[in-house]
Amino acid sequence: VQLQASGGGLVQAGESLTLSCTASGGAFSAYTRGWFRQAPGKEREFVAAITFASVIHYADTIKGRFTLSRDDRKNMVFLQMDNLKPEDTAVYTCAAGAPLEKYVSAHDAYDYWGQGTLVTVSS
Repeated sequence: VQLQASGGGLVQAGESLTLSCTASGGAFSAYTRGWFRQAPGKEREFVAAITFASVIHYADTIKGRFTLSRDDRKNMVFLQMDNLKPEDTAVYTCAAGAPLEKYVSAHDAYDYWGQGTLVTVSS
């Protein structure tokens, strides 16, 4: 499965962005699909994921502001990010894998990764 993330950019605090992740080479919906981010000088962190059973998980840091959705016909997942904050600045990457549900936030549980897309939020 090949993944490609897009939609990043420069926004001001309080604004919104929607990231997209497009998969090819396999049925994306058969996997758990996740979003992770990595800020400069920090470790990669979990953002959100949707399991193959359509259960959605969010990190506490973004809960209520970010919304994950998917279009299985187009092999895509989306991350709607509202009320962005400067601390959301990071490279956002989509991933696919088959982790047990209790491990959906673990980046090493994913097998396929796209290239990242940079989100910069200015204050």
